[in-house]
Amino acid sequence: MMFDFSTIQFVDVIEFIGTFAFAISGIRLASAKKFDLFGAFVVGFVTAVGGGTLRDLLFGVIPFWMDNPIYLWCTLFSLIFVIIFHNHLIRLDSAFFAFDSIGLGLFVVVGAEKALNFGFDPWVAVIMGTITGSVGGVIRDVLINEIPLIFRKEIYALACVIGGLVFVALYKHSSLNLVIIEISTAAVVILVRFLAVKYHLSLPILRGEPKHNLPH
Repeated sequence: MMFDFSTIQFVDVIEFIGTFAFAISGIRLASAKKFDLFGAFVVGFVTAVGGGTLRDLLFGVIPFWMDNPIYLWCTLFSLIFVIIFHNHLIRLDSAFFAFDSIGLGLFVVVGAEKALNFGFDPWVAVIMGTITGSVGGVIRDVLINEIPLIFRKEIYALACVIGGLVFVALYKHSSLNLVIIEISTAAVVILVRFLAVKYHLSLPILRGEPKHNLPH
């Protein structure tokens, strides 16, 4: 399929950058787990497209990456990027955090905007933004045998919810340019993640029964 560059919108650019960032976060963790090149590519790809795939299936449309091979090329480019800068990325936890947060923020925008364009209610847009942003990371963590970030103490999905609410509020009740709304929403998600990690902010942990009291 030939790609028509004349039809590119800013949200497409956001989706591409988000794919690149999320793919790097997946490949970086796969590399730390000593996956081979193919395994790292698979982890990077599903990290990048997992949330968007579930979103599109819920919308009843063909998943976005099946209409255009650019997302496969983007993941391959991410793999090459990690290979070239391997020593820096593997040593720095901040590198994973940065790329994961960027992908999270950008994909929240894509999911929420797509839901509104399909005519769904604002609350659906918030949920779809959260799904688009977080599900790829869940699949990534399962594949590398880690507890998904979304289920840990870190504020992760909540950052998506906050971003979705910001997007819907600005989209519905402001006269701001759409590009400004998209950038502002992504920035809010990234900022929430940064502040949560910097100041160790988290949701309360659900306390269960002591292990010795549980039925056998």
